[in-house]
Amino acid sequence: MNPIARSPADCPCFRIAPGDSNYFVMLADPIADGVPFVTVVEIFERGGRTPPNTHRAAWEQFVVLSGEGLAQGGGHSHVVRQGDVLVVPPGQEHTLENTGPGKLYCLTTMMPDEAFAALIRSGVPAMLDAADLAVLTGARG
Repeated sequence: MNPIARSPADCPCFRIAPGDSNYFVMLADPIADGVPFVTVVEIFERGGRTPPNTHRAAWEQFVVLSGEGLAQGGGHSHVVRQGDVLVVPPGQEHTLENTGPGKLYCLTTMMPDEAFAALIRSGVPAMLDAADLAVLTGARG
């Protein structure tokens, strides 16, 4: 297998369901790349949040690239901001909500994938806007 190298601007983007407040930029996944994990940039619009969810065997890691949110899980709440890392162990119900004035961007990895990539890819194609591209590329254009 060769290394995978691509720009976020060249990656497919999906909402899991029409009208969802979150959308996902597929950076690496088992379907397209044959890797045992899925890595996405999850973009939360203002007020966007994940539904309460639990992963049977997967660890999930969120790295906040930009914005501010509230993570809840295991009876704890954590404010997360740019540069923060949140790691959720298997079996723990959790949520993440955008509490900031703009979008919340998280680099999210789930390992193993637990069919998360298939769920995302079965959704509705979405488009990145200029603000998304500026955050994801460091405004390099």
